[in-house]
Amino acid sequence: MSTAPPDTEPLPAHVEETIRSIALLHAKHHMDVTSAQRYVDQATALAGQPAFLLVLGCGVGIWAASNAIAPLVGFHAIDPAPFAWLELALSLTALVMTVLILVTQRSADKLGEMRGQMTLELTLMTEQKVAKIIELVEELRKDSPHVRDRIDTEAHEMSTRADPHAVLGAIKEIDEEMCAAIKEDSTATRGS
Repeated sequence: MSTAPPDTEPLPAHVEETIRSIALLHAKHHMDVTSAQRYVDQATALAGQPAFLLVLGCGVGIWAASNAIAPLVGFHAIDPAPFAWLELALSLTALVMTVLILVTQRSADKLGEMRGQMTLELTLMTEQKVAKIIELVEELRKDSPHVRDRIDTEAHEMSTRADPHAVLGAIKEIDEEMCAAIKEDSTATRGS
């Protein structure tokens, strides 16, 4: 079953399968979310709308104006200036919004970690496949009577599969070298 619009060509099967796999990953993530997390996500989405800022601003303005005008028209101000109750309400609102954002971000981070893991696995598989293809092309080149037999060291190196542990070690080593160089440079700059 193709998902392409009628005026375009259908997607190749492997592309459609990839799209379905990614959609399945997202669907599984959303299915695993608890109802409390859904409510938090909805509240965060609502608080993230420009209308929420407008409502909040209007509420603060109305609160301050009504408490400032109340004594002028003969009423007692519930929260006279400097508006301690308003300050407390805004502080609590900020606290609740911060917690909502943190909970929402934590949920998004889980999906990001799954994507990262999937990307890493696919990258490693791709690297292995490319190394195998290079190896096969090199064998074909050596076996073909129409191609001059020569040693291609770069192709030989590229046909060797990378060891993920060695790559991680190299990344850490280079990162440490870069951090040390930056630290040394900043120390030298400060000393000047």
